[in-house]
Amino acid sequence: MKVKVGVVQESPIFFDKEKTLQKLEFLVKMHSTQGCELLVFPESFIPGYPRGFDFGAKIGSRSNEGRQLFADYAANSIDLESDSSRLERISRENNCYLVIGVTERQNTNGSLHCSMLYISPNKGLLGVHRKIKPTGTERLVWAEAAGESLVSFQTKIGKLGGLICWENYMPMARLSMYQKGVEIYIAPTADSRETWTATMKHIAFEGRCFVLGCNQYYTKSMYPDQYTDQVKDEQENLCRGGSIIISPMGEIIAGPLFDKADVLVAELDLEDVQKSKLDFDVIGHYARNDIFNLNVIGQPEMKKE
Repeated sequence: MKVKVGVVQESPIFFDKEKTLQKLEFLVKMHSTQGCELLVFPESFIPGYPRGFDFGAKIGSRSNEGRQLFADYAANSIDLESDSSRLERISRENNCYLVIGVTERQNTNGSLHCSMLYISPNKGLLGVHRKIKPTGTERLVWAEAAGESLVSFQTKIGKLGGLICWENYMPMARLSMYQKGVEIYIAPTADSRETWTATMKHIAFEGRCFVLGCNQYYTKSMYPDQYTDQVKDEQENLCRGGSIIISPMGEIIAGPLFDKADVLVAELDLEDVQKSKLDFDVIGHYARNDIFNLNVIGQPEMKKE
């Protein structure tokens, strides 16, 4: 089976959920008409990854201005109870699977999550992966999830799963995805360093899966005026991108894309996943189940569409 995919390296309308949703719909319409059956958007594309922000926090103190900034961020974050139907409609009307990085607000509490939404044009919202370990000071604004967040999906375009940003440096988290037989491994990120390219290649070669690494392209000038003081000491090119598509043999199919907004498009032949397992299969003849056993607490079974 062959699947045409698109990795969207774009910028949000920062801290503006409504305008970012409008932009996302425009991008989905544009690229789905080019034949893309799956489109991937970067980490926290809605309402934006708050690079450079400190939210007025130091060890031992938090400022009122920082609390207001956090409240503004939360107000523009995705609420699945009110926003999922709109995203499902975009997916359905364009007959395109969507994987979207968002900051998610849950009505049950005041915490935010860095999440990845899986949306089917046939079944709507399939499920949500929430970051199990935010990196560094991300922990100030994002809570962490548990094993139930390590989701995967068997769809009409293949078996989908993945992790967000530096979760991909957690070997057991990666293996939790491999154990589900993920064929298209999706990795939205905010890391634009060259080392990320090596990481994506390693995961594809190790997991014998296609890897779609997706980042935003963002400059300091794109921040609205009211937020420029937060990033006054940052360089203009805040995030260079680096989105990439890798084969199950660790070979680059498209990208890495740096220093501009664009979309990487590729046709994936899922038979290549099986071909790649002749000499190495991390969950098969190379697994040594007589020695090693990974027990992932709370991880759900792969959900069938």
